[in-house]
Amino acid sequence: MAVNIGQLNTLVVVKEKDFGFYLDAEQLGEILLPKRYIPKGKRVGDEIEVFVYLDSNDELIATTETPKVKVGEFAGLTAIAVNHIGAFFDWGLPKDLLVPFSQQKTRVEEGETHLLFVYLDQHTNRIVATTKVDPLLNREEIPYRTGEKVKAIIGDKTDIGFKCIIDDCFWGVLFFQDAFRQLRKGEEVSAFIKRVRDGGKIDISLQEVGYKKVRGILDEVLDYLDAQGGEMTITDKSSPEAIYAVFKVSKATFKKAIGALYKDKKIALSPGKVTRIK
Repeated sequence: MAVNIGQLNTLVVVKEKDFGFYLDAEQLGEILLPKRYIPKGKRVGDEIEVFVYLDSNDELIATTETPKVKVGEFAGLTAIAVNHIGAFFDWGLPKDLLVPFSQQKTRVEEGETHLLFVYLDQHTNRIVATTKVDPLLNREEIPYRTGEKVKAIIGDKTDIGFKCIIDDCFWGVLFFQDAFRQLRKGEEVSAFIKRVRDGGKIDISLQEVGYKKVRGILDEVLDYLDAQGGEMTITDKSSPEAIYAVFKVSKATFKKAIGALYKDKKIALSPGKVTRIK
């Protein structure tokens, strides 16, 4: 099985030196795993899961550290330096991730967060990235149905909400009313398909759609009440931030859940307090 640069690979230790292990990387030859990354108790003949990339000397090297993004994936990362070659992004490894000037949609400045796609330069075997992500998205038929859970990466803020990358494949929109909390560019969140509109446009929400989002937290509210001795001061009058901090839903959804529990005579309401009824 071929060993892939820019991916996690399970390799066998074939040689031990004072400065680290050499691992069998199949078609890539033997690759050094520096001593500081060796898991405790490992020895020659053992398997170790490592990430393979080129170090600052353009030599193949292995690490047990996992980067924030791998080859073939999208991510939101922050530029930590810019020089005559391009912009360098923090991706969790000692050697920063390069986005050459030719791969920048707009000129990147230090401190900015950008959505980017990581790929392997076939000529140099270097792992690099591009912020020109538009041509890489919306190239497949949309497979989603309303209510499906997806992974989303938060992108630029617009007049109506946030652009998002869905499952590393599609652009989507998260409207402000479906966000209900502070979000930062590059943040990865779990979301739900709200609708697929004509023209292939996808709307998502941070909470389940329809009554599912209410039904989903009914037990959570009751469990929380039980844990608090049967009473809580979080009510439908509480701030959206206070509600989200505990139940991870919008104030509107929380109010519907409280209303449903009250109707079923499972709680009693009084000013500033919700009480469990058993």
